[in-house]
Amino acid sequence: MAAPKRTVGVLGGMGPQATVLLMQKLLNCVKASDDADHIPLIIHQNPGVPSRLVALLDRPDKKDGPDKESAQDPGPVLAQMACDLQAAGAMALAMPCNTAHHFAPAIKAACPLPLLDMLDHSAQVLAAKGAKRIGLLASPAVRLTGVFDTPFAARGLQAVYPQNDAAVLSVIRAIKSGQQGDSATIVAQAGALLKQGCDHILVACTELSLLTGDLPADIPWTDSLDCLTQAIVAFSTAESAKET
Repeated sequence: MAAPKRTVGVLGGMGPQATVLLMQKLLNCVKASDDADHIPLIIHQNPGVPSRLVALLDRPDKKDGPDKESAQDPGPVLAQMACDLQAAGAMALAMPCNTAHHFAPAIKAACPLPLLDMLDHSAQVLAAKGAKRIGLLASPAVRLTGVFDTPFAARGLQAVYPQNDAAVLSVIRAIKSGQQGDSATIVAQAGALLKQGCDHILVACTELSLLTGDLPADIPWTDSLDCLTQAIVAFSTAESAKET
C-alpha cells in the first residue's frame, strides 16, 4: 500500500497550458506502480483570474480621458481561490505563475495554508547549482515588480533581464492566445543574456516552460516550473505526511 501523501492545491489557469504542464511534470517525476503512488492535487483551473500583464504592465488605471479604465486586481480573486482550495481539502498551495507571486501577500493574508513559493525554491536550486549571475527569461512584469529581488538577494544571486524584453513578451502573449510560441526568439534572448555575462538562465515564465525542449544543450538553464514541481513532491511526500 502506498504511503499517504499530503494534498496540494494548485491556483491554476495562468495560463491553462502551464497548469496542465505542471500536472504532467508531477506525473512524470513520480515512480508509480499504481494510481495511489501519485501526488494528490486539487486543481483550481481559473482562466478568469484578471490579467497580471494588464494589471502590472498596461496599467489602464493610469490613463486619462474618456477611455480611462481600471485594471482589475488579481489579488482578491487569487485569495478567494486559495480559500476555496483550503475548503476542498488542500494542505498547501502552489501557483504555477511567476508574475502572480507579486500578489502572494493577498493570498497569505486570506488563507493560512503554506504557499510553496516558486520563486524562493528556484533561488534555492540556482544557488545549489553554484550559479551567480542569472539571466531571466520572463515577462517584463517580473522585472518591474522585482519579485525575484528578495529570494535572489538572500542567496547572493544577481538577476539580469533581456535588453529586448518586448520580444519575450510577444512570445508569452502568443502562447496565451493559443499560438505556437517562437522558440527562435527565446533561444536568441538566452544567448544574448549569456553574452551579457550570465552564467545561468532561469526560465521564469511558465508559458515559456512549454518551449524549454528547444533550448540548445550548451545553454545552462533551469525552469522555475521544475523547481515548483520538486517543491510539491517534497511537501507531499515529506515524512510528516505519514503521521497525518
